Amino acid sequence: MDKNSVIVLGADHFGLPLKDAIRDYLIKLGYQIEDYGVNENTPVDYPDVAATVAEAVGEGKFERGILVCGTGAGMAIVANKVPGVRAVCVQDPYTAERAVASNNAQIITFGAQITGAPVAEKLIDIWLGSEFQGGRSAPKVAKIDSIDDKYRHGRDQ
Repeated sequence: MDKNSVIVLGADHFGLPLKDAIRDYLIKLGYQIEDYGVNENTPVDYPDVAATVAEAVGEGKFERGILVCGTGAGMAIVANKVPGVRAVCVQDPYTAERAVASNNAQIITFGAQITGAPVAEKLIDIWLGSEFQGGRSAPKVAKIDSIDDKYRHGRDQ
């Protein structure tokens, strides 16, 4: 991924410390960041943050985004409800690489209660260094997009 691209971040209150560590790490690497919060420990419902970030990615405002909550699962579920978005909960190097290489995922999610900052940094390096490979994955991603379009535009199409 080009370091001129802006990466959007978001977290609930459980994910705040990890999100802040990720933000600082990405800035240190030279990436531009848009931080959609939260920025304090006041409880917030993860669907609110995930929807805001995923909508921005789905609308093309940002190429990639990272979401953090307690497990990463809830953020991924919400982000995948937004048309045009493919989000993957990442906990290991292989999934971080395949999220983009096979699935062309624009958003990854982390669980702050599962993944520490040093591991998240390594997984982010892998994810940002990966490119969609097309090939046998291209028709599969096209099918995902077709399902997305079906529900975005109605079942009649």
